[in-house]
Amino acid sequence: MMCRKMMVVSLIAALAVLFGAGMAGAAQPAGFDDKEIRIGQWGPQTGPAAPWGSVARGSKLLFDVINEEGGINGRKIKYFIRDDMYNPAQTAAVVKELVERQGVFAFVGGVSAAGGLAVKDYLAQNKVIWVGPATSVKEYVFPVQPYLFSVYPLYEDEASILTKYIVDTLKLKKLGIMYQNDSYGKNGLEGCKQRLATYKMALVAEIPIEPTEKDLGSQILRLKNSGADAVLMYVNPTSAVIALKTAANVGFKPQWVSSNTLSDYPLMFKISGGLWEGVITGNFGEVPDSKNPLMVKYKAAAKRLAPEERWGTFYSAGILFADPIVEALKKAGRNISTDAVVKALNSTSNYQTIGPKINWTEKQHQGSDSIVIQKCGPNGSYIELQGWTPNDLATWKK
Repeated sequence: MMCRKMMVVSLIAALAVLFGAGMAGAAQPAGFDDKEIRIGQWGPQTGPAAPWGSVARGSKLLFDVINEEGGINGRKIKYFIRDDMYNPAQTAAVVKELVERQGVFAFVGGVSAAGGLAVKDYLAQNKVIWVGPATSVKEYVFPVQPYLFSVYPLYEDEASILTKYIVDTLKLKKLGIMYQNDSYGKNGLEGCKQRLATYKMALVAEIPIEPTEKDLGSQILRLKNSGADAVLMYVNPTSAVIALKTAANVGFKPQWVSSNTLSDYPLMFKISGGLWEGVITGNFGEVPDSKNPLMVKYKAAAKRLAPEERWGTFYSAGILFADPIVEALKKAGRNISTDAVVKALNSTSNYQTIGPKINWTEKQHQGSDSIVIQKCGPNGSYIELQGWTPNDLATWKK
């Protein structure tokens, strides 16, 4: 009898949870009211990619500045950050919570290609706008996703540009690549191969790694034995540091070249124990000490509003990824709606603040294909090697 009662109680509890969840989904808030607009972002505040977590906190600075200046058409931004630990399953969980419980109107940023791909379709089905993913894979924008707008140059485009620089400018012919075994790394691999094909060249080594691997000894030995004189990396910060330290221990000294995802030189210099000096990377925004008036403004605001944060490339990238939605919300006016903001985003033309020029139309949501090429100097300083450079092989523009 007691068992039967317990079963009934358990069943009622389960149904309550089920119906409660369904009702919560059915009654989800519209994303804004007369006083606020709700915007969210996920990012790795902990885990192997935690150095990238400052991107989400950089977006917060932008919204704090906007709110301090009076908000947007009478509304303040209410901003939510969630830690997904660089785990796609966790990304899905926090995004669902923000959409169905907090009722966010839009997302900005969002580190991790795998995490983004885990939620892309869910956001589209719920007609939630997503601006400036903090990662850039072609699966986001081809075919066009009506509510997804990419600021970031494609990893494929960036890798093509970096490979051209390695071959044409550095005159290095034996190129190896170490890439994360997901869309982020594989898009970089594809761009590198596309460029090498124009020279009738092939990689001397292709080394996939998992983002949580702690021992890269065998991978580094494979690269060394391949005779690679340059190694292109599409990995997370922790993996990059392990790779450079392992290479130093075995006397392997190629020219290291990396995606812009590792272009926060003071940070990378510090966590690598100085080994990052001499590494060449792409970049997609102004350097932290830029004299660009907006960078000067945001740097001063960070010192005042977020003194605990280190002003750097990843942190300022959070501003770059988020500012297009601020512009679109302003254009949409007081009577905002998802359709009105999407219409404003689709009319974005040569919009530029602290990154590349952004162009979006109803048929094209990849904003840019241009990067700057830089080298890490002494003490994590920035040395510009080549200014804004587009990918001449980018077929999506033609």
